[in-house]
Amino acid sequence: MKYRFLKWSRVVIAAFFLILLFLLFVDFRKSFSKEVYNWAVSLQLVPAVLKSVTAAGGVTIGAILLLALTLLFGRVYCSFLCPLGIFQDVVSRIGGRIRKKSKYKFSKAFTYLRISLLVLVLLPLLAGSISLVTLLDPYSLFGRISTTLFKPLLVWVNNLFAAGFAKADIYNWLYRYDMIPVHPVLLMLTTLFAAGVLLLSFYRGRLYCNTICPVGTFLGYLSKISLFRVRLSESQCTRCGKCARVCKAECIEVKSRTLDASRCVACYNCLTVCTEKAISCKTGFKSVKFEKPVAMVDQPQKEKPAGTMDPSKRSFLVTGALGIAALYGFRSADTVPGEKKLKGVAPKPHGQSTIPEKKTSPVSPPGSQSVERFNKICTGCSLCISACPTKVLQPAFLQYGLIGMMQPYMDYRKGLCEFDCNLCSNVCPTGAILPLTTEAKHVLQIGQVHFEKRNCIVETEKTDCGACSEHCPTKAVHMVPYGKLFIPEVDQKICVGCGACEYACPTTPFKAIFVDGNPKHLVAEKPKTEKAKSALKEGEFPF
Repeated sequence: MKYRFLKWSRVVIAAFFLILLFLLFVDFRKSFSKEVYNWAVSLQLVPAVLKSVTAAGGVTIGAILLLALTLLFGRVYCSFLCPLGIFQDVVSRIGGRIRKKSKYKFSKAFTYLRISLLVLVLLPLLAGSISLVTLLDPYSLFGRISTTLFKPLLVWVNNLFAAGFAKADIYNWLYRYDMIPVHPVLLMLTTLFAAGVLLLSFYRGRLYCNTICPVGTFLGYLSKISLFRVRLSESQCTRCGKCARVCKAECIEVKSRTLDASRCVACYNCLTVCTEKAISCKTGFKSVKFEKPVAMVDQPQKEKPAGTMDPSKRSFLVTGALGIAALYGFRSADTVPGEKKLKGVAPKPHGQSTIPEKKTSPVSPPGSQSVERFNKICTGCSLCISACPTKVLQPAFLQYGLIGMMQPYMDYRKGLCEFDCNLCSNVCPTGAILPLTTEAKHVLQIGQVHFEKRNCIVETEKTDCGACSEHCPTKAVHMVPYGKLFIPEVDQKICVGCGACEYACPTTPFKAIFVDGNPKHLVAEKPKTEKAKSALKEGEFPF
């Protein structure tokens, strides 16, 4: 049957995209090329639209294709391509097996809530704020759930097996990987959203997609004018209820023979169970509602389906998200997390530094051009965080203020920005981090180095160090005589703000050398090089 083939095509394509995107987010071995990253995320709606506005200067192919698919076939994005939506299908299937009850029932649409949330997302977006999109975009939410909750679990399993192989002197299969813990508040927030999505999908299928998700609401109302969509036949429908019992969107009302096209996620389950061929996927733009039902005995319908959650509980996540997004501009100083030493770095001194670092701005990733631009575009999907080989990119807590919570920033306590690496700029799906060549990155100044002599162990402990100078790729930090010792001296003009010096500095709790971010990225001067002088005359050999 053609409809059964359509359904299984959906299942295969959806499984492929779910597995692929999940692997990209949890990949800690850096197994994928930038081409795979770019291709995999090009069909995600919010990133495609943002990239059209910010990076491409016009509508991207991904945005055009998604719009065309919706106008032709309805919400196929939600069922074929959206990783969070597909993940909900898996959870709802598991929920049905566990509860021994996989049947759904029609539920009324929360129209006012859906439209209100969509407006609350679009208005700040038009005003230049992406905060609510960051919280509710299904692709970005799936990315944060994968990197924050599932990736640590996979790393733990990897390290468990790696330790076992190491005892057997086998080191070429697996190796230990050390993850940096996420801020507790961000972990709690991500867990809260994940729990809400899981519970709703476990009991009610696609209720999250049809109640809270702004992408689902937008595509839903757009799909009401789609060319091919699921339709009911008045003359053939016997109101047996088979279609309603498999409708994960809970949008088919058998009693009145209506189908809410705005909530239909194009899963095609109903097409395969209707034995009367009353449901089909046909062209046309007329409403699916019928005025005169066939005289049949109505099946008993309960006013409230079993397992229905209280509306106040359904809106709990929304209330929390809006409360957080409403508080703009609050900032706090960076906390001082546990430090990780580089090989060759001087040991920590007995005394502690006492002068706080005077940082005026966080450091946004290279290619973001400015902190302000980055905060307006980044959806906090965490793909660049997962791809970063040195772990310097970390989800922000209050470094950007609440408006930029969960967007990545350069945390030089956790890592350094590799001088020759431009991976984050090649995998960003929204254009928040624009592509950079290696040559351009070598002179891009994302911040400037500052030296506080009163914290330096050369001053406080009267001992040699030089870790900052040793790791500086441009020699913006170099050592100069200081009595019988040598002490760092900085040249901000050639500093690129990579943070290698700050990461290598052994002082605690405050660094003797640190990078203050440039609100707007600048171009650094190239280091001056001198040609080596030789006492040999022309034509002579040194041996």
